[in-house]
Amino acid sequence: MLGMCRGRRKFLVASLALLFIPALTWLYLSVGSFQVKPLPLSPLEALSSTPVGGAGERQALELRVRVVEEENRALRRELSRPPRSPSAQLPSNNHRGNQSRTHSEEGTGDNESQKAVTVGNSSDCVRHPVVDKCETIHVAIVCAGYNASRDVVTLVKSVLFHRRNPLHFHFITDSIAQQILSSLFHTWMVPAVRVDFYDADELKSEVSWIPNKHYSGIYGLMKLVLTKTLPSDLQRVIVLDTDITFATDIAELWAVFHKFKGQQVLGLVENQSDWYLGNLWKNHRPWPALGRGFNTGEYLLLLDRELSLQMDNLNMWGFLCGDIISYMILCLQDIFNAVIKQNPFLVHQLPCFWNVQLSDHTRSEKCYKDVSDLKVIHWNSPKKLRVKNKHVEFFRNLYLTFLEYDGNLLRRELFGCPSEADHNSENLQKTLSELDEDDPCYEFRRERFTVHRTHLYFLHYEYKPSSDNTDVTLVAQLSMDRLQMLEAICKHWEGPISLALYLSDAEAQQFLRYAQGSEVLMSRGNVGYHIVYKEGQFYPVNLLRNVAMRHVNTPYMFLSDIDFLPMYSLYEYLRKSVVQLDMANTKKALVVPAFETLRYRLSYPKSKAELLSQLDMGTLFTFRYHVWTKGHAPTNFAKWRTATTPYRVQWEADFEPYVMVRRDSPEYDRRFVGFGWNKVAHIMELDAQEYEFVVLPNAFMIHMPHAPSFDITKFRSNKQYRVCLKTLKEEFQQNMSRRYGFAALKYMTAENNS
Repeated sequence: MLGMCRGRRKFLVASLALLFIPALTWLYLSVGSFQVKPLPLSPLEALSSTPVGGAGERQALELRVRVVEEENRALRRELSRPPRSPSAQLPSNNHRGNQSRTHSEEGTGDNESQKAVTVGNSSDCVRHPVVDKCETIHVAIVCAGYNASRDVVTLVKSVLFHRRNPLHFHFITDSIAQQILSSLFHTWMVPAVRVDFYDADELKSEVSWIPNKHYSGIYGLMKLVLTKTLPSDLQRVIVLDTDITFATDIAELWAVFHKFKGQQVLGLVENQSDWYLGNLWKNHRPWPALGRGFNTGEYLLLLDRELSLQMDNLNMWGFLCGDIISYMILCLQDIFNAVIKQNPFLVHQLPCFWNVQLSDHTRSEKCYKDVSDLKVIHWNSPKKLRVKNKHVEFFRNLYLTFLEYDGNLLRRELFGCPSEADHNSENLQKTLSELDEDDPCYEFRRERFTVHRTHLYFLHYEYKPSSDNTDVTLVAQLSMDRLQMLEAICKHWEGPISLALYLSDAEAQQFLRYAQGSEVLMSRGNVGYHIVYKEGQFYPVNLLRNVAMRHVNTPYMFLSDIDFLPMYSLYEYLRKSVVQLDMANTKKALVVPAFETLRYRLSYPKSKAELLSQLDMGTLFTFRYHVWTKGHAPTNFAKWRTATTPYRVQWEADFEPYVMVRRDSPEYDRRFVGFGWNKVAHIMELDAQEYEFVVLPNAFMIHMPHAPSFDITKFRSNKQYRVCLKTLKEEFQQNMSRRYGFAALKYMTAENNS
């Protein structure tokens, strides 16, 4: 008895100290200012900015307060646990982290458990076990198409931001979403995250017979067959729609599985609209439901009980077939509610803050009194962010925070939890460790191995292959400062385009708004936009070109730059040249002569004759003739003026024309970043592989003026930049000699003589 009293006395003293320290710190921060600045979203954000003066000190203190408060919460949880017997053993966890164990009741919204916690006179010690920090949390998401793939990234960001556990995502996808998401996660390289994909097209026959009027289409019904689709040894899973935003650690939701009793296999939140009450309009007759019904945008699903298998047996829905005509079936939710109406014992009802529904006619405002009550926000309306809600501005800002949040910051390790072996990550770390950090060109060498997060087909893409196998894709790369060129290029080139855009997460959303507001861009379905997210200090120009090249769907590609406008008929002219020059059976690089103008407003020439006239008047010039003559001199512009048939030219040092080649041509060398030698090295590689350079007599392209890029400014002003570029160039030439033997010696000789 005496020991128990001493224990309680220690607990009381510790609790007072934990409350007193943050209060004292807050008082210190408040001195001299009545306005308290909002705390940063995360320590990572605070560290990413450089504080200045008094504001910097305040930010540092605010960050420290947040860290201390987090430590205090952890200590409170630790102090609230009773001493464990040394002999007590927790159940072992299997390799998938699905064995049943005791979970945290904290934050689950269970009124009884909360009351038990708040009763100060209770003589019983209340235990608050937590989800094991290394237990894997399984999440299932159905995702199909380009738009849903974008939405799911924001959902995943919100989960990763708060999470402290390993995660295993199970994506049921169509071929489009699988291509996008597999590439994204492969390049994201988030520790302690595993991703598996399941082919939704193979499951269509299971649910295609069900009438469906919901905007999500047939893919919204795929959740009906989850128990058949997911691995047989998976015991429980959190199922999410793509329009979900988490405002807390998903482990808190995972902990609710412990509260399931009896035959409960589903954890659901009550529907927050009046839909299933049937009083929205005259003769409104929804499907049968239990009371207000349940929302299926997010739910917990137990897979290790016999009854859960019945949820996947469509014979169970047989009794509904006769009623299909009588009711207006909208989606999967109607089917779930009809089953729950007859089998209410299947459901464990979750507190409504686990699914705050922002649909029309909602009662979601009754789910929370303060922002700290929010757990999950569900944008379950076709209007999405434009939905009517008293606090929609707050919800919208929370969503936009994750939408534009730098995904690279989510690559943080989970300390204390060994991750599954990732050979790509291990090989990368080994390669980086072999680099000499004292090398003056270390940053250049490191950039070659940087893995940039990549989101393919950021916008809807449609391409139908041509029957004559002559189609050509224009390939280019750009950053935010060249965005204004997109509409002009789309007007000049009617064929397919593959673009790699180097953007931050926030810039990607600016681009999305720009594209969706452009009639020109939205009318073009054959443009593939591939976002490569910013990382590092250099512009990875050749990586961007390679990303765009890898996703060319035509037999041929025209390798251009974003600040060039091709002549209006170039697309059809190149297709005809494919046949005339037998491109399919020969290794040729068709050279498109390049010109430039210094005028921002140019009457674009509609023919070669008009271009020659402007050339003679001084409105146009041969590209870079006054600063880099060697780059395009081998094109032989004097011959081109009078040429009527294609003519062959020889490679010369520093030659860097714009060419059309077959899709199987070599990629660009990644060691070259920023400005300098990036195209030169590629043309040298083509020559080493015995490509013929053939100049097209009636083709041309014009470079449009723009402000100098940041990289060319660094090249001109930074001597070390130029020294490193020269070093990389010499190493590339040595590599060429090793790969192509004696024939490649001419490149070193030509360089020395130039």
